[in-house]
Amino acid sequence: MKRILMAGALALAIGGPAVAADLPQPMPPPPRAPATYVPVAVPYYNWGGIYLGINGGFDYGTSKWTLGGVSTGNFNPTGALVGGTLGANFQAGAFVFGVEGDLDYSSLSGSVTGVCAPRSCQTTENYLGTARLRAGYAWDRVLFYATGGAAFGNIKTTWNGSNSNNEFGWTAGAGIEFALAQNWTAKVEYLYVSLQNGTCSTGCPAPGPAGATVSLNENLARVGVNYKFSF
Repeated sequence: MKRILMAGALALAIGGPAVAADLPQPMPPPPRAPATYVPVAVPYYNWGGIYLGINGGFDYGTSKWTLGGVSTGNFNPTGALVGGTLGANFQAGAFVFGVEGDLDYSSLSGSVTGVCAPRSCQTTENYLGTARLRAGYAWDRVLFYATGGAAFGNIKTTWNGSNSNNEFGWTAGAGIEFALAQNWTAKVEYLYVSLQNGTCSTGCPAPGPAGATVSLNENLARVGVNYKFSF
């Protein structure tokens, strides 16, 4: 009996590895799934809010004095302007709508002689204000906008004296505004302004251009910086 058991153990020791080699190998473990990338949402700049600012720039005008059928022809007053801005924006998706007003000191001035001899006819502007609507498209921190509304200014006319007239009109233009920081923005804009005609009456006694009408249209190129109070 011992011999039989010893023979069986010997056979198992010899044949076991061969039998194990014939068995199918275990399947390799499945590959690990790659880590899922979760993108982090980057918040877009919020243009909504009330803002205060300052602005300034260059003013190039076209003026003309007319008395009856006689005209000086167009001449070009020029000057600078600087002042304050108040506005509010409302944002819906990428679209931005708002209202804006400003009041600027203006040094616009120019003169012409011609039919005004022996003196010159001078057109001067002391201040200029606008009240406008704005509509634009925001590309994150850059806002492209169009604007238009009412304008008002003081036209001073001078020949042998002077008249000062407060006149109303309209304005339209466009601009680009940039978000510098969370509450600070900067803009570059162009405005065309057309004011009603002024006059030169008491300041233009005979034999000068008494009762002359004086037109003034303007082209403004301005820059501005605003501080925004977010909603």
